[in-house]
Amino acid sequence: MKNLFIVFEGIDGSGTSTQSNLLKDYFTAKGYQAVVTYEPSNGPVGNLIRQALKRRVFFVNDSQKFDEQMAYLFAADRYDHLFNEVDGVFKLIDDNFTVISTRYFFSSLAYHWNTQEDWELVSSLNDGFPNPDLVIYIDIPVEMALTRIRDRSVKDIYENQEKLAKVRKNYQEIFSKYEGLALQVDGTEEKGAVHQKIVRFIEENFD
Repeated sequence: MKNLFIVFEGIDGSGTSTQSNLLKDYFTAKGYQAVVTYEPSNGPVGNLIRQALKRRVFFVNDSQKFDEQMAYLFAADRYDHLFNEVDGVFKLIDDNFTVISTRYFFSSLAYHWNTQEDWELVSSLNDGFPNPDLVIYIDIPVEMALTRIRDRSVKDIYENQEKLAKVRKNYQEIFSKYEGLALQVDGTEEKGAVHQKIVRFIEENFD
C-alpha cells in the first residue's frame, strides 16, 4: 500500500479523533508507519486559532466577521500544515508515513460558509490545496453531538446547536457534490463497527 493522506471530517463530537487514532493503530499493526495530525495544527498560526476558538484571544465581536477572519487564518495554518519542512504532511509522506488528519479544507467550507459570498471567499482561499487520497465523513445528529461534548471542560465558540446544525447541513451539501474519493459513515453506530467499515473501504480501494 502506498503512503496515503487520509482526512476525517464531521461536526464536533462526531468521533473524528477517536477514529483517526483507531486507524493509525490499524496501519501500525499492519507494519506501516502512520501519524495523526490535526487542524488547527500545532504550528504558530494553529495555536492562535485554538486560542481564538477558546475565547482567549479576541477578534471582532461579530460572528460573520469572525468566520471571515477564521477562514483566512485556517488557510494560512493549512499551508503550514501541508508544506512546512519539519513535520508537514508532504514531508511525512516523503518519509514513508501515512498521514491521517482530523479536519482539512472541508471544515473551512462547512464552518465558515453562511452566504454565497462566504462560499466564494473560502473556496478561493483553499483552491490551491490538493484533495486527500480519501476523506471520511462521520455523520451524527446535532443532538448526539451536543450530548457528547457536554462535559468538555472548555468548549469552543462553535460548539452550540445553531452553529452545528448549519455546519452539518453544509457538510451534507459539500459531500453530495464532492468528486474525490469519499466515504460517509454513520457515527451513531458503535465505534468498533464504524472502524471496521472504514478499514474495509481502505482495503478495497488501496490494497
